[in-house]
Amino acid sequence: MLYKMYQAQSDLLAPARAAAGLWLDLLGQVPRLKQLPAVRLMAAGAELFTTAVVTQARRPFGITAVEMDNRAVAVTERVVTATPFGSLLRFEKDSLTPQPKVLVVAPMSGHFATLLRPTVQTMLADFDVYITDWHNARDVPVSAGRFGLDEYVDHLITFLETLGPDTHLLAICQPAVPALMATAVMAEARNPAQPRTLTLMAGPIDTRNSPTRVNVMAKKQTIAEYERRAISQVPGRYAGAGRRVYPGFYQLASFMAMNADRHINAQLTQLRRLFTEDVEGAAAHSRFYDEYFAVADLPAEFYLETVGRVFQDHLLAKGEMTWHGRPVDPGAIRRTSLLVVEGERDDICGVGQTMAALDLCHNIPQARKSYHLQTGAGHYGVFSGRAWTGQIYPKVRAIIQESGERAVCF
Repeated sequence: MLYKMYQAQSDLLAPARAAAGLWLDLLGQVPRLKQLPAVRLMAAGAELFTTAVVTQARRPFGITAVEMDNRAVAVTERVVTATPFGSLLRFEKDSLTPQPKVLVVAPMSGHFATLLRPTVQTMLADFDVYITDWHNARDVPVSAGRFGLDEYVDHLITFLETLGPDTHLLAICQPAVPALMATAVMAEARNPAQPRTLTLMAGPIDTRNSPTRVNVMAKKQTIAEYERRAISQVPGRYAGAGRRVYPGFYQLASFMAMNADRHINAQLTQLRRLFTEDVEGAAAHSRFYDEYFAVADLPAEFYLETVGRVFQDHLLAKGEMTWHGRPVDPGAIRRTSLLVVEGERDDICGVGQTMAALDLCHNIPQARKSYHLQTGAGHYGVFSGRAWTGQIYPKVRAIIQESGERAVCF
C-alpha cells in the first residue's frame, strides 16, 4: 500500500511539473519579463518545483578523463560481469601503464553507486578502479530469487575471484560488514583471490560503540514491526513486480527527517540563488540533490537481515555471524593488510564502530593494521570533499602501495 500511495502521488504531480517546465520554456523566449521581481520569483519557484524531484533513475558517473603523467587519459565505463542484482563496473583507461586493482564496494542503502563519484574520481589517477554497481531492486524480477546479506557476500567473493589475486578492497559505510565477512570467508578457505588490502571507511562493524541517532532508531522496533511498516511490494508496472522491497524513497525520507532543518534551509537558499541568478551556486546545489534524490529500492531480505544481524544483534562484533550457516571468523584473516577510517563528526556511524574491526582481525600483524580518525569530518566527508582528497586518500594510497612492496606469505 505504501508503494502504491507514493506512486499515485508521483503520477498526480507529474502533469503539474510538466506544466511548470513548459511555462519556464515560454518565459525563456521573453527574457524581459524576468526583469519583473514577481515574475522572477515565480520562475525561481517553478524551477525548484521541477528539479527537486525524487527519481529512481541511476545517473551516469560522467567520468570521461583523468589526469595521468601530465596528460588527460580517456576513461570509459565497462561492465566486466553482472548478475540480476549488481554489476562489476570497471573504469577503463586509455593507458598501458599497469596499476593495482581496487574494488570499491558501494553501499546498498537507498542510493546508487554514483554517490561515490568523488571517491572514484580521486583514485583513478593511481589505480585500476572497479565498483559494485548495485541494481535497483524495483527492476529485478521475482524469478531472480532472494538477495540477503549472505548473497551480498557471495557477490563480493565472485567479483574478487573475477578480478583475481592482488586486488585491493575498499568498503564505504554499510558494506564494511559484508566486506569484512567476505575477506574472512576467503581467508579461511585460503582463496588465492582474497584481497591484498582491506580498507573499511565509516562502517557499522559494532554499533554498540558511540551509538548515533541512526543506531538508536534501528533498535526501536522489532524486525516484525519493520517488516510490517517498511516493506512494500513493487507495483505491477515495473520489471520487479511483486518483489518485496524496502523502498528507496522511504529511506530518503527517513534520513531527511533526521536533518529536516538543514534540508529545508538548503531548498530556501536555492530559491534565493535562482531568484538572484546565482548560476554557480545553484548549479552546485543541483548537482548534490540530483544525486541525493536519485533513490533505489533494497531487497526486503537484505534490509531486514542487515537491521537484525548488524544493527540489533551485533553478530559480527560478538563473534556470532554466519554465512550460509557457517561461522564467520575475522581471526582467519592473516595476509590482508587492514586500514580503518572514521570521521570525528560522523552522525551516521559513530567513532569506534569501524575501529572494532582492528580487534576482530587479531591475527593480522600489528604492523599491517592502521587507523585514521579524520578530525572535523562528517559521514560524507570521509569519502568526498577536501578531507578525503587531501588527508584520507593519501593514507589509502599508501597502504595499497606499501602492500605491493611487501611479500606476504600465508
